[in-house]
Parts: sequence; C-alpha cells; structure tokens
Amino acid sequence: MSAAKDMQKSDNPNEHMHVHKQTRAIINRLSRTEGHIRSIKTMLEEGRDCAEILIQISAVQSAINRAGKAILEDHLESCLFHQGISPDENDVWLSVKDVFDAYF
Repeated sequence: MSAAKDMQKSDNPNEHMHVHKQTRAIINRLSRTEGHIRSIKTMLEEGRDCAEILIQISAVQSAINRAGKAILEDHLESCLFHQGISPDENDVWLSVKDVFDAYF
C-alpha cells in the first residue's frame, strides 16, 4: 500500500490512516525471502543434503521473524505517534521498545 493511499480517507474501519516508515524495506525483505524459499524448493527437488536444506529453512524463518518484528515496530511507533506520543521523546515508548527487543 502506498503512502498516498495510507493518507486517503477510507470506508474500511480496519484500514490504516497513517504511514509506516519501513513498508518498502519489509516488502523488499519478503521478496528476497520468497526467492529464498524457491531456492529451497529447488534444493529439495535436486536431492540436496538435508542439513543444508534445514539451514536454509532456518534462515527463512529468521527473515520472516525480522519482517514481523519490523511490521510490529512500525505499527507500535505509528500508532503511539498517531496518538500524540512521540517515540523519540517518551519513556513509555522506550520501555515498550525494550520489552519488544527482548522478546524478539
């Protein structure tokens, strides 16, 4: 979804009305992950070593987890900022981010 689309009024109550900073980077990360998954499929079709395949699957899982973390971080920052809480100046945001970083 483009930043311009994010700023437009919507009839859908679940649609975001603010911009997320990392959207393009997340889309790029997921595109690379998609290619990585295709290469794992090829490895399986070629009968490659199971340990190599499992290592690659672990890398994909890690990439997806990082994408999820970035989406959640953007959501928290955007929503807190949207509510008037500046992520750069607020101890609440720093506390949430510390917990978030410890979890992931």
